[in-house]
Amino acid sequence: MPPPTPPLPPSSESAQLLDQLLDSLFDDFSTWFQRGLVLLDRTPESLLPLREQQELRLKLETALREIAATRSLRGACSTPMAVDMDAMTPWHRLMMRVWNLSSMLRIAGLVQPGEGP
Repeated sequence: MPPPTPPLPPSSESAQLLDQLLDSLFDDFSTWFQRGLVLLDRTPESLLPLREQQELRLKLETALREIAATRSLRGACSTPMAVDMDAMTPWHRLMMRVWNLSSMLRIAGLVQPGEGP
């Protein structure tokens, strides 16, 4: 039985596409997590208890550091590198929590950043 053939190196076009997709995705996550921190600053305890606000803030800050670390690791690699979906799933869930918080604030009639009075 012959030894397995090593995988072919990715084409520069597919590597560029991967980089563009992941950079865009990381930008979206970062934007929403930063927005979540701003929303938390405007969230009254009557809408979200302080303990839950603190837990969400910690998760958002941690996720922002994880994204920065992931970008650094990918940047330090000389070959294209994907990111496992299992690693990004918690970020997606966290982004949905930010969307939920935004919706709660809007329903409560609270002005959000970027909106007029």
